[in-house]
Amino acid sequence: MARYEMLNNIAHRDLRVSTGFGPEFGDEVGMVPAYPSEFAELQREYPIFLRKDTATGDWQSVALLGFEQHENLFLHDGRWNAAYLPGAAAKGPFLIGFQEHQVDGVLTQEAVMHVDLDHPRVNAIAGEPVFLPQGGNSPYLDHIAGVLRGIHDGSAFGADMFAMLDKAGLIQPIKLDVQIDQQHRVGVNGLHAIDRDRLAELEGPVLAELNRAGYLEGAYLMLASLHNMRRLIAEKQRRLRAQDGAAPVGRN
Repeated sequence: MARYEMLNNIAHRDLRVSTGFGPEFGDEVGMVPAYPSEFAELQREYPIFLRKDTATGDWQSVALLGFEQHENLFLHDGRWNAAYLPGAAAKGPFLIGFQEHQVDGVLTQEAVMHVDLDHPRVNAIAGEPVFLPQGGNSPYLDHIAGVLRGIHDGSAFGADMFAMLDKAGLIQPIKLDVQIDQQHRVGVNGLHAIDRDRLAELEGPVLAELNRAGYLEGAYLMLASLHNMRRLIAEKQRRLRAQDGAAPVGRN
């Protein structure tokens, strides 16, 4: 269970964060949240889809990492094999919280960084230091602050973007059912994608509104990302071949 505290350089002066990758850090997942602020980087490496929250009806974009709930095809021997690490994975034990202040009699909210002290990456022995010996932010923490800003800004932008794309009829359910080889077939349920044909047919005020808001670029980046499905399939095939090759041979 998470145990969040507001980050400060006194209580957490010795805090360190492991930056390796593996199941022990919670990295063995089939998808992670994705944010429009990172679509340009994500689309070079990962297929980007949409999922609908059944409780709220809100859309969330996701980067697909594997074909099963606990399968991350980018993980290998403690490494994440991609040139860009999704913000949701890069942020580690940190998140942005909000603290209320009275400013000139007006209640305002200030964004502040929090850390989950029970996160498996957190320790006081090895890993990247969060603060410098003199108390200032370490380069690692400055990097994380930038990641969190991207997530915060991208989350708000994405909520409006996906609502408008949905209103324009551009989001369609997609059946992800892939024949990996003769023996293996995989599928992922609940995914949606941009309707390429419908997008090409848009014109007039709707097209202009999407373009002015900056949402049109995001839609095309999501479409461009789908070519990365070939990479996922190839890696899945490679691992299945390795698995089959390592299987013990039975005796007659």
